[in-house]
Amino acid sequence: MERLQMMILSGLFVSATLMLQQSESIGAFVLHGEQQAISASAARSTVHEPPAMSSMNEEERKQLHDELLQQIQAEAVSRKVEPIDARVDQVWKAIPGYNGQEVDIEQSLALNEQTLFRNKLKLVMKEVEPAIKLDQLGSYPVYKGNPMKPMVALMINVAWGNEFLPKILEVLEEEQVHATFFFDGSWLKGNIPTALLIKEKGHELSNHAYSHKDMSKLSRAQAYAEISKTEKLLKEELGVDNKLFAPPSGDFNQATVDIAGEMNLTTILWTLDTVDWRKPEPASIVNKVATRVEPGTLILMHPTYSSSEALERMIHAIKNKKLVLGTVSQLISTNRVPEVESANQ
Repeated sequence: MERLQMMILSGLFVSATLMLQQSESIGAFVLHGEQQAISASAARSTVHEPPAMSSMNEEERKQLHDELLQQIQAEAVSRKVEPIDARVDQVWKAIPGYNGQEVDIEQSLALNEQTLFRNKLKLVMKEVEPAIKLDQLGSYPVYKGNPMKPMVALMINVAWGNEFLPKILEVLEEEQVHATFFFDGSWLKGNIPTALLIKEKGHELSNHAYSHKDMSKLSRAQAYAEISKTEKLLKEELGVDNKLFAPPSGDFNQATVDIAGEMNLTTILWTLDTVDWRKPEPASIVNKVATRVEPGTLILMHPTYSSSEALERMIHAIKNKKLVLGTVSQLISTNRVPEVESANQ
């Protein structure tokens, strides 16, 4: 019996010894693998990571400088986009210009010389303004933005419809869209808190005359008073430095445009009218926008039931066409659309 116990204990001892040796071998193998991986990683870094400019001698720095400059100049040729001048169209009147873009060679060179990992060339782009801008065209109204600018603006004329404003503001906030609200002065005078709320939400506030009269039927003095009274409210009550004027009902004559221009205001009309004051079905407004919207479109709407119910789907239809929604001032500016083109390529 004792002999049997001794044999069992001896067998267990041998097994434990073998397992220990095997464990040590596995550990050594794993450690060896880790060391090999670290060595390989260091070798790869040594191969692909170029030395910093500060560690190079003068000849090496010059060679790198010349090579980068040559690569950047070659890329600059294919990346250049010419600016588009503002112009007067027979139908659409004043068409805003649109900035071009080109590679900023000096900044791109400096950026790449500072970069250790140069497997991809980094380019800094800059905008190039057109030679002719909107304010150089003379006294013309604007019906649309530049057709090469992938942006659309919502212009909301407010003279009534307070009950539908909360829904419109809610949708705009949820969709992260800023619109331009053109206020009738008589409405604005009695609704300063509402106008301030609209301003607080980041929307653009502008001039829609004072008492919703047909501007073409007014004397020069009357037309001036209609615009200036609302302009005073915008400045004194809302702190707005306004640059736009939308004539009530789209009614105007050349004198209207001239008078607005004397006040440093651009007369704004529209490209696409929702005609929401006729109480169409919201779906018909959505269909009209989805079918007809294009780069540069100014969409006219009011705080109505039809537009308030259609607004969310309108915005989705616009976004589905890869168009950005901005304010009227953003649309008619020459600035390029950052959501489409990044400054750093």
